[in-house]
Amino acid sequence: MIRIHRRRFGALGLAALAAVSLPVLAQGQWPTGKPITWVVPYPPGGTTDILGRAIALRLGTSLGATVIVDNKAGATGTIGSAFVARSAPDGYTLLGTSIGPQAIVPNLLPKMQYDPVKAFAPVSLIGTIPHVLIVGANQPFRTVADLVAQAKARPDEISFASGGNGTVLQMQGELLRLQTGAKLTHVPYKGDTPAIQDVLAGHATFMFAPVAAALPHIQSGHLKALAVTSAARLKALPDVPTMGQAGFKDFVVEQWQAVYAPAGTPAPVVQRLHDEIVRQLKDPEIVAMADKLGVTLVGSTPQQLADTQKADLSKWAKVIKDAGVKPD
Repeated sequence: MIRIHRRRFGALGLAALAAVSLPVLAQGQWPTGKPITWVVPYPPGGTTDILGRAIALRLGTSLGATVIVDNKAGATGTIGSAFVARSAPDGYTLLGTSIGPQAIVPNLLPKMQYDPVKAFAPVSLIGTIPHVLIVGANQPFRTVADLVAQAKARPDEISFASGGNGTVLQMQGELLRLQTGAKLTHVPYKGDTPAIQDVLAGHATFMFAPVAAALPHIQSGHLKALAVTSAARLKALPDVPTMGQAGFKDFVVEQWQAVYAPAGTPAPVVQRLHDEIVRQLKDPEIVAMADKLGVTLVGSTPQQLADTQKADLSKWAKVIKDAGVKPD
């Protein structure tokens, strides 16, 4: 009886050990000598790429590992996202991404290669980027109300540019159209820079642009800023009202940057990634870089990122449906 009892206890003990050993080992043995790949689903040179590379470099130092940044651009960020969704959940593949592939495009495309929620383990919300509604210096508009009035008086003559179909920049133009009933024509470009250039040239009437990209042109007098999309006025543009102050309620839109791992990544690994990334966001060089890029650093918990993504998935699903937005 005693021998049988011991055998049973041994089996139970092994089962219990197996139940806890995976996360414990994952925490104790991760990372090993294997490189960590930080996937950016956009081309090099953009905010997501620049900020991601800076964080990845410091993350590698703090973890004692090699972190490789891999740009897998295309399909509005979904190619890189799909790659990470299919990767092994072992902590060696990360996704440094933004609101588009995780909360906008999934509502736009009829078929996706990944589930934006179920395929990923949220790590941290890196930061948010406010936008500014800009028009060319030669445009007659002084306020957003002026712009909307003109759009209503001359249907289909007012166009708005964006960095591409399915981007948060387009969604803000669609939201303005929905809120006002004005007829606005969307003109998509391959990136924010050419879109801003055509607003400067007067080929497009207006656009919602990242503040950092538009600010030099505003300061030089070549662009006029009519409103910002943040909840409060910005230090960089103290005289420019928010959309709410301009008379447009419930118009707070910020593009967020975040880090995810594949779903199923052990919780201790996700937690360590979170802790290390948040610690890097306090680095003075990262703070200074974020200021230049127009990013307000956040460093959220995984749950806060999940909540933010869920809210934006719902918000933009309604805008896309009500505005009748179709994929390119």
